[in-house]
Amino acid sequence: MSVDPLVSRLTSSLGEKAVVTDPDVLDSHRNDHATFCTAGVPRVLVRPSSTAEVQEVLRAAGEYGVPVVTQGARTGLSGAANALDGCLLLSTARMNKILEISVEDQVAVVQPGVVNADLSRAVLEQRLFYPPDPSSWEMSTIGGNIATNAGGLCCVKYGVTSDFIRGLEVVLASGEVVRTGRRSAKGVAGYDLTRLIVGSEGTLGVVTEATLALRPEPEAALTAAATFLSIEDGIAAAAAVMASGLRPSLLEFLDGPTARAIQDYRDMGLPADVGSLLIAQSDRGPRAAEDVAAIAAICTAHGAVEVAEASDAEESRMLLEARRLVNASLEPLGVTLVDDVAVPRSKLVALLNGIAEIGTKYDVLICCPGHVGDGNMHPTVVFDRDDPAAEARALEAFGAVMDLGLALGGTITGEHGVGKLKRQWLAQELGPIGLDLQRQIKAVFDPDNLLNPDKLFL
Repeated sequence: MSVDPLVSRLTSSLGEKAVVTDPDVLDSHRNDHATFCTAGVPRVLVRPSSTAEVQEVLRAAGEYGVPVVTQGARTGLSGAANALDGCLLLSTARMNKILEISVEDQVAVVQPGVVNADLSRAVLEQRLFYPPDPSSWEMSTIGGNIATNAGGLCCVKYGVTSDFIRGLEVVLASGEVVRTGRRSAKGVAGYDLTRLIVGSEGTLGVVTEATLALRPEPEAALTAAATFLSIEDGIAAAAAVMASGLRPSLLEFLDGPTARAIQDYRDMGLPADVGSLLIAQSDRGPRAAEDVAAIAAICTAHGAVEVAEASDAEESRMLLEARRLVNASLEPLGVTLVDDVAVPRSKLVALLNGIAEIGTKYDVLICCPGHVGDGNMHPTVVFDRDDPAAEARALEAFGAVMDLGLALGGTITGEHGVGKLKRQWLAQELGPIGLDLQRQIKAVFDPDNLLNPDKLFL
C-alpha cells in the first residue's frame, strides 16, 4: 500500500493522534446537520491543538493543493462544514481553551473549539454575560458561531455574534497569521477585517483565537405566552410590542402548523385551532413583571385568546418549553429543510401568508417558527425522503420561500449562513457587481481557492 505523503507529513508534524484516516471516522465527519446537502469523501481529518499546528496544516495543504474544510461541532444547517472529495477536514475540537476572562475589560479570550454554553457559564461565574445564544448553544462552538455569524433567541435585544467580536487571530491559506480588530471597546483604524471574517464560513481563513465583548450579568427574567386564532393577530401583537418602547430580551413566534406539531408531540395545552403563538421575555429584574404585564395587555388588545404570565423562573421555563421543543416535534414528521429568511417586520404577514400559499401549491407541510422581533423566520419544509416526488416538491417549495423572502426586501439567511444549501440564491441577493467584489475578496485571501472552495459561490 502506498503512503500518502500529505498524511505522512502531518503525522510527523502533529503526531498520530491528531491525524485520522479511519474510513468510519471520516464518514461520520462528512457533513453538518444539513444532511440533505451533498457531502464528499474526505482524504484525512486533522485535529490541531494550537495556532502553530493550524499553520502547519494549511502550509501542507497548500503545498499539496488539497482543499481544506474547517469544522467545529458540525451543528450548522446549511452544509457549510460538509466535506468535498479528497479534502482535508480541519477540526478545531481540541482548541477548546478559555484563555482569559477579564472583569475589568469585560472581555473573554477563547480558542475556537470552546462550546458556547461552556463559555456562557464560565463568564456567569464572574457575573458577566455573553449574549449570543443559538439554539445549538449546548453543542455549537464559538468558532462555528463566528463562521456563520450565528444569532439566537436573545438577538432581538442584544444582537448577533458579530456585535460581540472585538478581535480575531486568523491563519490564512498561506499559513501566515493575522490579527484583526483590537481589545479596546472602540477602534476604527483601517478596514474592518474582523467583520469581514465573521460570517465568511471558513472561506477566508481559520480562526484560532477570538476576543469577545461581554456584558454585565442580566437581571432575572420573566416570560409571557399568548395564543391567537390567526397569523395576522400574532404578528400584529409582536409589532405592537416592538413599537411600544419595550425591549423584550426574547420575542418568538410559532405559526399554527408548528404549534400543532408541538402539541401532538407533547401536551402543552395548546388549542386545536391555534393560529399562532407568541412568546416574550423581559430580563429587567424587578421591572420584568411590569414589562410582562404590559406585553400581555398588548397581546390581549390584539386578539389573544389566552395569555399566560410567569411569576417566577420555573413558570418562565415552562412557558419557553414550547419554543425549545420545535426541532424535536418536527423530527418525527420527516426530513426537514430549514430556511432562515429575514424580512422587515412590516413584511412578516406577507411572508407567512406567502409561505402558506407555497405549501398548498407544492403539497408540502411548511412550519414556520422564528425570531419575530427581528424578522428572522425559519420556514421548515417537512417531507418524506423515501418519496422522490415529495423530495422534489420540497426542494421547489424551499426555493420559492427564498424567492419570496428576497421579493419582500429581505435576505436568504439571517443567521445560518449560505453554505452549500443557498448558493444559487446568493447571486440574486448580491447582484452581479456585489458578487464580483466578494469573489475578488476571496481571491485576495485565498488565491488558490483551497479554503472551503465549494461553499458560498456556485
